[in-house]
Amino acid sequence: MQQQTALVVGGSSGIGLATARALAADGIATHVAGRDQAKLDAVAAEGIATHRADATQHEEIEAVLAAVAPVDLLVLTISSAKGAGPLAELDLDVLRGAFEAKLWGYLTTIKAALPYLSADASITLVGAISARMGIAGAAGLAAVNGAVESLVAPLARELAPIRVNGVSPGLADTPWWDGLPADARAAYFDSSAAALPVGRIGSAEDIAACVALAATNRNMTGTVLECDGGARLVALS
Repeated sequence: MQQQTALVVGGSSGIGLATARALAADGIATHVAGRDQAKLDAVAAEGIATHRADATQHEEIEAVLAAVAPVDLLVLTISSAKGAGPLAELDLDVLRGAFEAKLWGYLTTIKAALPYLSADASITLVGAISARMGIAGAAGLAAVNGAVESLVAPLARELAPIRVNGVSPGLADTPWWDGLPADARAAYFDSSAAALPVGRIGSAEDIAACVALAATNRNMTGTVLECDGGARLVALS
């Protein structure tokens, strides 16, 4: 069987990097695209091929796709922590930037990828459980991730037999939280873990396992996998 090729966009840290590692460990020729050259250099030191590109720029991401084509597994893990906070205090220009980085990054990459995907390729989009939870102060995040996850079903029909799936992570200990002071982060994780049905905060590797499943399972399409430790079942603040 011919070796598969994966491109993880936004794969230089967190869930994206954990996914790239998981796919590479399974013998898949794995490439990572991202904007931060220092992070990409660290990934390259692990033996994973890297490419500098801004996913919102069609020409840049198309050049990467052309270089690694045909792409069998396209994984989109672009992260944006912008857009959190009460609506009354939310800077809408910042929220627009979050849409630009994540939603438009996903749309730009998918559109650019179409000529470079193999006939039975898969596209996997990482959103967030905030899209379906009523968390005060998360309306902006919910809007961005809701928009991302709403792409899954229509694209699964439109692009068939290419498979399109999503993964919706909950709380996970990743660099997404780096903007929070360490003590505040630890306190929030402790209180949240106590409320979650699984009794723990997820890891990047937990989420990556779901992403790899969605990307590689040939009988799955149009599905958003919830990998949230049961967060949607309880009240978190």
